[in-house]
Amino acid sequence: MYLHIGSNISIPTDDIIGIFDIDNATTSKITRNYLKAAEDEGMVAAVSGDLPKSLLVCCPRGSWQRVYISHLAPATLLGRLETNRIH
Repeated sequence: MYLHIGSNISIPTDDIIGIFDIDNATTSKITRNYLKAAEDEGMVAAVSGDLPKSLLVCCPRGSWQRVYISHLAPATLLGRLETNRIH
């Protein structure tokens, strides 16, 4: 299954490690440091230029971690995951 995370980008659901609210997650210094390091390594992809609401940490098989920053709310993404599991 795939999860549409905005701007015509879909990712395999098996690759998703976590979906986080960007406002809550970035209050932690540890998370900010992680995001900075991921950005320095070229592992961060902004899905759109809109106000970011969530970040998805993914680990594709046989590849390095990838962080997607999406303008969609975490609740929206989680709802899409649940809808995919039902069908």
